[in-house]
Amino acid sequence: MQRRVAWTWGVFTHAGFALAVISMAWALSRGMHFGVGRLQGIQRWISNGALLVQFPVLHSLLLSRRGTRVLARLAPTGMGRSLSTTTFSALAALQLGATFWLWSPSSAGVWSASGALGSALIAAHVLAWVFLVVALHDAGLGLQTGWIGWRALLQGREPAYPPMPERGLFAFCRQPIYLGFLLVLWTGPTWSVDRLALGGVWGVYCLLAPRLKERRHARIHGEKFADYRRRVPYMIPRMFA
Repeated sequence: MQRRVAWTWGVFTHAGFALAVISMAWALSRGMHFGVGRLQGIQRWISNGALLVQFPVLHSLLLSRRGTRVLARLAPTGMGRSLSTTTFSALAALQLGATFWLWSPSSAGVWSASGALGSALIAAHVLAWVFLVVALHDAGLGLQTGWIGWRALLQGREPAYPPMPERGLFAFCRQPIYLGFLLVLWTGPTWSVDRLALGGVWGVYCLLAPRLKERRHARIHGEKFADYRRRVPYMIPRMFA
């Protein structure tokens, strides 16, 4: 039973994670004129607004102490604690996928840069994705993708969490994942009113949400995190580690 649950959680999570990332990349490349939603007028604004808000709100709530307890209840009895990181990643993938697939595109046009400017913006967007992937790697891909949880359950042991990240991009700024996500949102050659709305709402989230994450690190790591916070800037990277 334990092995079946571990494999089910793992396959579902990683397939959902891959689909969510592909959907996000494709939707951004289309200026957010990608979703299958067909709502119009005030219904479209309400629906799209709810999609924009649900990701940062639920994502932040699940990272709280109460959210951790909720995650532990979303798996079969006795396995929830081990699978909490996997469940969190699966829910995040569902939220991302829902945002881009259920989006109702506006009637406003899509603007695309061409020529040298378009090429430069494409290059900037690719580099932003590379930066985000490297940041996720430096933070521990096993933790970020939920691999740690289901793998530990499959092997019949407790999850081994990585130490507080201080190396790689984390030596230059404390929040490279949120910075990378912000750069992905605000680069690229294709834009629309819909994409500006996405970049605005989620951009504010990227700037403010890490404060909650840092409270958790301060509670868990104490003086070690306090020293790290004194040495390393919050969001804008320093030139030298």
